[in-house]
Amino acid sequence: MEKESSLENSRNSSINDFDDSTLSNKVHTFLGHSGTQLNFIISTFAGVGFFLFGYDQSLIGSLLTLPNFEETFPSISGPEDGVLQGTVVSIYEIGCFAGAIATIYCGNKFGRIKCMLIGCIIIIIGAALQASAFSVGHFIVARIVTGVGTGFMTSTVPVWQSELSRATTRGKLIMLMGSLITAGVATAYWVDFGFYFVSDNDPKGISWRLPIILQVIFPIVLLSVIFKVPESPRWLMSKKRVKEARIVFSAIYNLPENDSEVASQLAEIQSALELEEAESAGFNIKELVKQGPTRNFQRLSLACWSQIFQQISGINLITYYAGTIFEKYIHMSPFNARILAACNGTEYFLASLLGIVFIERVGRRKLLFFGAIGQALTMMALTISTWQADKQRAENGGGSGAGIAAAVFLFVFNSVFGVSYLGGTWLLPTEVSSLQLRAATAALSTSCNWIFNFMVVMITPVAFQNISYYTYTIFACINILIAPMIYIFYPETSGRTLEELDIIFSKTPVWRPWEVVAIERETPKRDFTKDMEKPFTEHIDRVESD
Repeated sequence: MEKESSLENSRNSSINDFDDSTLSNKVHTFLGHSGTQLNFIISTFAGVGFFLFGYDQSLIGSLLTLPNFEETFPSISGPEDGVLQGTVVSIYEIGCFAGAIATIYCGNKFGRIKCMLIGCIIIIIGAALQASAFSVGHFIVARIVTGVGTGFMTSTVPVWQSELSRATTRGKLIMLMGSLITAGVATAYWVDFGFYFVSDNDPKGISWRLPIILQVIFPIVLLSVIFKVPESPRWLMSKKRVKEARIVFSAIYNLPENDSEVASQLAEIQSALELEEAESAGFNIKELVKQGPTRNFQRLSLACWSQIFQQISGINLITYYAGTIFEKYIHMSPFNARILAACNGTEYFLASLLGIVFIERVGRRKLLFFGAIGQALTMMALTISTWQADKQRAENGGGSGAGIAAAVFLFVFNSVFGVSYLGGTWLLPTEVSSLQLRAATAALSTSCNWIFNFMVVMITPVAFQNISYYTYTIFACINILIAPMIYIFYPETSGRTLEELDIIFSKTPVWRPWEVVAIERETPKRDFTKDMEKPFTEHIDRVESD
């Protein structure tokens, strides 16, 4: 409690330190914009990064059954090659895991912009290597390289986005980023479907090489503007670069650099930094596993488990293998399987847009709690419908009715996941972590996402080979267990500044982490009625920042 009081007192006393009367009455801009327009540009930049993630994640599934791909890599195309096929698809996640782990060190040292730069360059190299592959070994190495770049992006972009967002819009913007993952997924499915028509007469492998190389468009777009977008002001403050942080807040809030709101935000960040530094001398990886006054280990656990929940829900059973499931396990024709997979991806994107609406209105806790229940019920329905389809096919060669029902439930699962876990579990790690450890927490939680992603994608072909439709039952049981974990341990973060959450966690008893839920409910929220862009008259100057 003493530490908590010092944090609040420090904030009040330090506002004057940043309220400098010598500052100019200027509103700074980036790319010629500030306020809402700049926030839209930042969200678009972040969205392109996650669009790329969705595209690359979903592309490989339908390429596996193209004739030239099977001719080029015959060792992974046989009916009994589920393990090797799973390895080729899932090895990408190992690269993503390695890239995410690397940002534990790079995130705080180099900043968010440079980490995204590194990620873009590595993705371009990896895509070129994949598109030029003629052996399984070459293709596996190329997918690992691409994954490393994606790991850098997925552990950095959400942190950068959240640290540049207002508390009132942070959830919507991160959920929008999640929606753009599904836009990438849908695009990959439609690209696969389009190139399916050239696959019969394709000696050079254009049907699978060109879709892979197309992904370099997105990092090239990001590289063209990467040094023109603002760095995270919270990272700048942690490096004592107060002047630059002030310029960024001026631009994203559309306020003059001498405005009291800018000074208040700088003071709030500084007080949070002082609380963290009182316990340790700056960033140290050991701090992640200590509770300390800011409850670091509790916050790391919440971040990591939220990402694990996303993967063990079973979403990538569908994302990676939708075409294969429709064709091999629901017994559709190759044409129908591909077009239905593409429609599934499109509906996934449209459903995810509802998450943008609900994330602030409903809140994180309720969305994730009811999402887990909905996913469990859908997986149960998939077990029953695919079992019935197999039974009818064995008895009379039919089963189309049950097969159609199974296809519908795949759509339903994507819809429930798209509204809840798609963006929500990328949002939570950036909200529950402390400033000094935010990059490391995001990196470790993203690493958990990727390693469990690898596990799910690796075992899915093997599970379907051995236990068929009971694979869905496993994921139904897992989702049933996730729901109470969300209810007991996860506080509501909607409408809270990142610094407010520092105070809430500092009040939580070390050995009773579940009490953070009640403490959050009892803690008054900051008044955001004034947290809006102020109208300005013509005399205020706007200056482009470097």
